[in-house]
Amino acid sequence: MSSPRLPSAAGATLHDAGHDWDAIRVPRSVGLAALAILGPRCGAAIEDPLRSSGVVYYFVPTGTADKWDVENTTALGRGATLAIPPARRTEGPGPHWRICPGDDGWITDPDALAAAITDAFGPRIGEEQEAMRALLEHSQSCEQCVDDHTQCPTGHSLVRAVREARR
Repeated sequence: MSSPRLPSAAGATLHDAGHDWDAIRVPRSVGLAALAILGPRCGAAIEDPLRSSGVVYYFVPTGTADKWDVENTTALGRGATLAIPPARRTEGPGPHWRICPGDDGWITDPDALAAAITDAFGPRIGEEQEAMRALLEHSQSCEQCVDDHTQCPTGHSLVRAVREARR
């Protein structure tokens, strides 16, 4: 039985997953990176900034939640509900569309989504090692970096590159 479509203060309505679609909940920073990786292959996507540090929801075919196994994400299938914003709400407060549903539907290919999330979460092969090697080489010849890398623009950017490669 479907849940009633009750409006929230932000104008969103609750809809049951597992009927026309399942949904995948991803932490906001990774979800936005995955959205950029997917590009035009991405179906509709909702951002909800009110949940902890924010999340992004992707719509996938019904039944995907039963077999979804991507670390640090949550699959919403039958029995779960999702707040769907009004048709063209593209900014908060509350849930809003990062990508509005189009004529082609709401669905993102689950294999493409899993790959994009994995790429967004994981270190890029070799990038962390290259960034660390560059940082070590620079630090050996930079007196500022010996004391405090934040005082050296090059050292600071190399440390940032190492951190980025690890995310």
